[in-house]
Amino acid sequence: MRPFVMTLAGAIGGALLAVAIILTMAQHGLLPINDRQMQTYLMQHPDLAMAMMGQAQVQDEQKQKTAQAAAMKEIGQAALFNPALAFVTGPADAKTSLVEFYDYDCPYCRASLPAVKKFYQAHKNDTRFSFIEFPIKDLHGESAVLAAKASLAARRQPAHYMDFHFALLGQEGSVTQDMIYAEAARAGMDVNKLKADMADPGIEKALTSSIALAHRLGVDGTPTFVLNGKMRPGAVDDDTLASEMKS
Repeated sequence: MRPFVMTLAGAIGGALLAVAIILTMAQHGLLPINDRQMQTYLMQHPDLAMAMMGQAQVQDEQKQKTAQAAAMKEIGQAALFNPALAFVTGPADAKTSLVEFYDYDCPYCRASLPAVKKFYQAHKNDTRFSFIEFPIKDLHGESAVLAAKASLAARRQPAHYMDFHFALLGQEGSVTQDMIYAEAARAGMDVNKLKADMADPGIEKALTSSIALAHRLGVDGTPTFVLNGKMRPGAVDDDTLASEMKS
């Protein structure tokens, strides 16, 4: 496997080098080539174009990781465990911590649910957890915001919150009011209190704060996890959590 990877890397590197040489020679007038000719050349050699796109993506991802790490250092982990905007549970002095920025209508958050739920059940007494709302309205619509407000209101009945949270993430399709009230009742919550709390202006303020925190950290999608202080975007499974929570 290793020789193949090295060969592939060499091929991509060679492709990028070839494009770089062509561009450099053209810029110095050593080749009669312009932007249209370069575009035509890349269309005729899609392997070069794909290599350039892949390299650009790697560079962008590295820049994002560097920026997020800097933001995390500046903001500090304590901000992720602020009960004013996150549901926080587990020992305050725990050596391990898991933070999740999520959207109830996000398919990747739902795909991560089995692993997160399993990890929570196994480690709720030795790990500090923080669950932070980050509904992406432009992508998932008003239902994501509605679910986030319901979740924030549900935190005022903390004994039932985790059951309610996992139940909402386990839904199929967009979350509706009927779903919210039905799952709240199943979780043992006072549904009338939940409705009243959802109308509290403080809920809107808390949601604005959680979204602002996500933006400050450079979170641009859900789910985004912070595992033991290290940001980890994208869905997770059992193996991911087992390995990354040890590091």
